[in-house]
Amino acid sequence: MHKIIVENQCGCFKRSDLENNLELASKDEALSKAIQMKNHMNAEFCGKHEFQLIEDSENFVISFRAPQASSCCGTGCCS
Repeated sequence: MHKIIVENQCGCFKRSDLENNLELASKDEALSKAIQMKNHMNAEFCGKHEFQLIEDSENFVISFRAPQASSCCGTGCCS
């Protein structure tokens, strides 16, 4: 069995109809579904996070990085 795991579930994920820890028998099916989920999350969620897909042995993990703080110095030169 191949599992699709969503790490760091954001509010958008929790409010969605998507399921975490999905198990599929075929690796190809699991990869296809994981890509579909990641693409949906990046396109339809609020945009605060960019989701990425990582293969981890038998599993596919969807995760995101926290938004990075702006590197602007605050003097107005970055505008």
